Amino acid sequence: MNKLFSEYSIKNVKIKNRICVPPMVISLGNEGYVTLENVNRYKELAKGGAGLIIQEATGINKEGRLSQRQLGIWNDDQIEGLKDIVNAVHAEGAKIFVQIHHAGVTGIAEQPICPSSYEYQGYGRTVVGREMTIEDIKAVQKDYIEAGRRAYEAGYDGIELHGCHGYLISQFLNKRVNKRTDEYGRNPEKFAIEIIEGIRKVTPEEFIVGIRLGGFEPTLEDGLHHAKELEKSGVDFFDVSYGFFNEQEIHMSEEYKYSNAVYAAEEIRKAVSIPVFAVGGINSAELAEEILNETKVDLVDIGRGVLINPNWANDARGGRDTGKCLNCPKCMWFGQSKTCSGKVLFERNNERG
Repeated sequence: MNKLFSEYSIKNVKIKNRICVPPMVISLGNEGYVTLENVNRYKELAKGGAGLIIQEATGINKEGRLSQRQLGIWNDDQIEGLKDIVNAVHAEGAKIFVQIHHAGVTGIAEQPICPSSYEYQGYGRTVVGREMTIEDIKAVQKDYIEAGRRAYEAGYDGIELHGCHGYLISQFLNKRVNKRTDEYGRNPEKFAIEIIEGIRKVTPEEFIVGIRLGGFEPTLEDGLHHAKELEKSGVDFFDVSYGFFNEQEIHMSEEYKYSNAVYAAEEIRKAVSIPVFAVGGINSAELAEEILNETKVDLVDIGRGVLINPNWANDARGGRDTGKCLNCPKCMWFGQSKTCSGKVLFERNNERG
């Protein structure tokens, strides 16, 4: 595990190992405000030994939320609660970024916005997103920029723009969703680039600004183009995952031995010179080490592994069983259930061991 547990730096932020806990919306807040449950959850994750934690999708405004109880960063009054999360994580020796987020057409708003008019089916309903005006675009960009300022004031080591999984930035980047004929359609990266530039103006130069990017948006060729354009804007890292789930094409060799998302991360890493994180099916320390060495990505995201076992990184370092996601057809964890089969199996085996 030489590489997995080697230090890595992004700008002046030194991360003690190559393990990142990716953003997962699991510890809901109180109408956007941090609760003790949130603080304790992130403290537990930090105690588990990962070098970096990226806080779950945190809303930049009320209209762009995924749920009523999603954590928020749209009001200065929320900064104190967010500081509690940051302090809890730092006390355990880990670094923390916050993922700032707007859902666009996939959110809970009755009349959601979208780069273009688009019919979206999900969460048991069908909605048609209202095409954003230039005034809408500028207002949402301002909300992102103010969220970036608040993240800095709360003490986060950096931010991650949520630019994949079908949310608003992903909608701009995907040409099957974004049918605009203006500059935000001809240059789909422009929406995110202007946000990055705006955040740079209200935070110090050393503050880290990265983006979670869809590798297939809608194709890998598009994902590579987006990455190259965004790198020119001075973004600090790419955390590579999937694009707009209803509008993506994935083509890769059947012989490729890792996940689709790892493949996208590997290809993007070849095309850029900034750090790239990989995610998807990384269910053991041995596999994480192998991916780091063979694909040349810089960090690995361990998501469901830490849901099953928050102490994943410490156990991996100690050569102990870390547990393993069983890939259940319906993930009980994300249904906020206590009956995750992988977690139950791990705990039973741990008791016997």
